[in-house]
Amino acid sequence: MPELSLEALEKRRDALETRIMLACKACQRPRESVTLIWVSKFHPITSVEKAIQLGAKEFGENRVQEAIEKFSTPRSGIHCHIIGPIQANKLRKAILVADFIHSIASLDAIHKLESICAETGKILDILIQVNTSEEDTKSGITMAETESFLLSLPEAPHLRYRGLMTIGKNTGIAEDSRAGFRFLREMRDKMHAVGGLFENFSELSMGMTEDLEVAIEEGATLIRVGTALFGERALLI
Repeated sequence: MPELSLEALEKRRDALETRIMLACKACQRPRESVTLIWVSKFHPITSVEKAIQLGAKEFGENRVQEAIEKFSTPRSGIHCHIIGPIQANKLRKAILVADFIHSIASLDAIHKLESICAETGKILDILIQVNTSEEDTKSGITMAETESFLLSLPEAPHLRYRGLMTIGKNTGIAEDSRAGFRFLREMRDKMHAVGGLFENFSELSMGMTEDLEVAIEEGATLIRVGTALFGERALLI
């Protein structure tokens, strides 16, 4: 699929903004309570540059190497979110470019991130990924172990535990993801009430092109949208 022109991208952005605003209005939430992450994975850096021209500031990448290629040069006000699982040997590289990692699902990864961030003096925002769809192809801790996992999180001075992330069910029916999204919100609220390590535990990263309305209704604060903005992706080998 050819790269979109600036004008075509703007039209897609405007159409998506209408969807977001209508979803927020339907559940009486302010539009400002939902942050749009432009998922630029598998799209060229020229697409990112066009999005920045249109005011985009938050970008999501699945692959660490691709994130480095696009975001290793700092741009004022532009933030890179790593939204895919990260292999242990790539955590150090991820920290070089990531402002926010959404896909943490093990204590081992947390200890390694804290150690690397302590070396570099970086403070990193992270989310814990939960497999609310209970699909074997999805990463994340199980719903059954979520609360005990969260309560076992260590003190980590260079990490900020910001909330939870999930991917909706891959059924093509947005409503099928509602129960999982609701579980995530209720767990976020429960942990936030604990305080301490969870004083900044306010974010819910959930909802993509197909199910963002349901996610917003259930409390999403970060939605990750690629296809509705950039179009279908050409997979990189």
